[in-house]
Amino acid sequence: MATAFDPKAYLKTLTTLPGVYRMLDERSQALYVGKARNLRQRVSSYFRETQTSAKTLSLVAHIRAIEVTVTHTEAEALILESTLIKQLQPRYNILLRDDKGYPYIHVSSGAFPRLALHRGARQIPGRYFGPYPNANAVRDTLNLLQKIFRLRSCEDSFFRARSRPCLQYQIKRCTAPCVGLVDRESYQHQLHDALLFLEGRSGQVIEDLARRMEAAATELDFEAAAVCRDQIVDLRQIQQRQHVEGESGDLDGVACAARGGAACIQVFVFRGGRLLGNKAFFPRLPEEVDAGAVLGAFLAQYYLDKEIPAKLLVSPEPADAALLSQAFQERNGRRVTISAHPRGERARWLDLARRNAEHALTAHLSSQAGMRQRLEALRDALGLEFELTRLECFDISHTGGEATVAACVVFGVEGAMKADYRRYNIEGIVPGDDYAALQQALHRRYVRLREEEGRLPDILFIDGGKGQLTQACAMLEELQVMGVTAVGIAKGPERKPGLETLYLSGKNCPIILPADSSALHLVQQIRDEAHRFAITGHRQRRAKARVTSALEHIPGIGSKRRQALLRQFGGVKQLARAGVEDLAGVDGINADLAQRIYDAFHGES
Repeated sequence: MATAFDPKAYLKTLTTLPGVYRMLDERSQALYVGKARNLRQRVSSYFRETQTSAKTLSLVAHIRAIEVTVTHTEAEALILESTLIKQLQPRYNILLRDDKGYPYIHVSSGAFPRLALHRGARQIPGRYFGPYPNANAVRDTLNLLQKIFRLRSCEDSFFRARSRPCLQYQIKRCTAPCVGLVDRESYQHQLHDALLFLEGRSGQVIEDLARRMEAAATELDFEAAAVCRDQIVDLRQIQQRQHVEGESGDLDGVACAARGGAACIQVFVFRGGRLLGNKAFFPRLPEEVDAGAVLGAFLAQYYLDKEIPAKLLVSPEPADAALLSQAFQERNGRRVTISAHPRGERARWLDLARRNAEHALTAHLSSQAGMRQRLEALRDALGLEFELTRLECFDISHTGGEATVAACVVFGVEGAMKADYRRYNIEGIVPGDDYAALQQALHRRYVRLREEEGRLPDILFIDGGKGQLTQACAMLEELQVMGVTAVGIAKGPERKPGLETLYLSGKNCPIILPADSSALHLVQQIRDEAHRFAITGHRQRRAKARVTSALEHIPGIGSKRRQALLRQFGGVKQLARAGVEDLAGVDGINADLAQRIYDAFHGES
């Protein structure tokens, strides 16, 4: 058994210099790592008789030894503290679990450069764009850039060994420079447009494409005009200009929300005045702590070993803001400003991060614990032997057979997985035939999943009774989709919630769950989400003609301005998604007119 720790004897010999202290348990494992301007003063504060913090009292009870490392300055101590926390993972520290460096887009050198995701040291020749908030942001951007500009993404060894075009050429994601199907001049022209976009000069690229589209249409080359139109649409999708452009500069907006023993930190990455994306972090907390303390610990762990922009917008302001700024400057060799009270456009950017942190924390608290419990309750209620990790639900929506839309929603252990939601416009059936609509949607969904080796659900819910369930089971059998339990959700008498009946594939007896069952609540949530998603898609499809007429009847919009808007955004659908700032950027559209256009598409008077 380890000898009890004697704080009085230890403190007598402890230095008053700055440094880092490590509190160890009986197995010499780190309990807590901290920094101090005065080691003796800081460490002695843990052992005062007036100490009331539950976390501190618990920590002190487990201390068997304390080790210190003296540093020249408190800023050096902060850097060392961050390194040791990541290395030792002490149980009483605030820990950032996901601490991967930002990825970049790398454009290689040579006659036919490639676009690729890059992590780590930037030592390979070429140009680097970023950093991006996560690898998914890079992949999404690369996919769209390859679709628009058709630049190669293959490794150099693969490129040199080709004797015929690969699949990327077949699906129009590359121009096959490996086998000489595009000359260097044409390839460099496409590369030039891609680099302009990555440099933040997307407006210039879109204007060039708009001119090419007009020229092609004038020459009656409608196929080329359609290609330019599609390029404009795709560029708009990744431009992400809503409330972001208007000010140049590189900075990060970092906001923290903390409550209920959990915290969420949102990092919004702005480069060249453009939002590249954001990422949410949920650090491990040793106890209920305020947002400022969490944010201070996060900034130290997250930024001290990676490239950092010259400005950080933070909310709330951490207590060690000045010390953090000094440490960042020492590590990066240039000044880093930490601001908690920006003005103008930057205040809006920070507010965006703050609101996202609050929203993500609310969703995290409501879904993390409750979802797992409800999945277990559903498994037990249905008498299943396997763990449930993925649920899908289909619903059909139409008005008298008009504009039929099928919707598929997906839920997992983290709740709704909206990135996996899908809608299907149903064609070629007798209007109002829900069975045929369901079969078409299931066929399209699961043929695609089989071809792409996608993940199948554990349970497939169908909003309907025995008839819909029979159709679903028949389609799954036809497609040879195995291991999926199909469940029909029949509405109760007078369609009252809580009286639903569940029909399982392969079982004759229906299941009626108690109205207060958490399993039933999960089924209702999934069913209602599928219905919402389906009816939204149906209404959008049905209202397409009305959207077009809305543009034609806006006061102040004549034929020339209408053509300019459609040319700039590539179509009415994309125009309807534009923000006020986007609309005001079109020649001839002032702020008031942009607001009227926005209101016309969003139902405002």
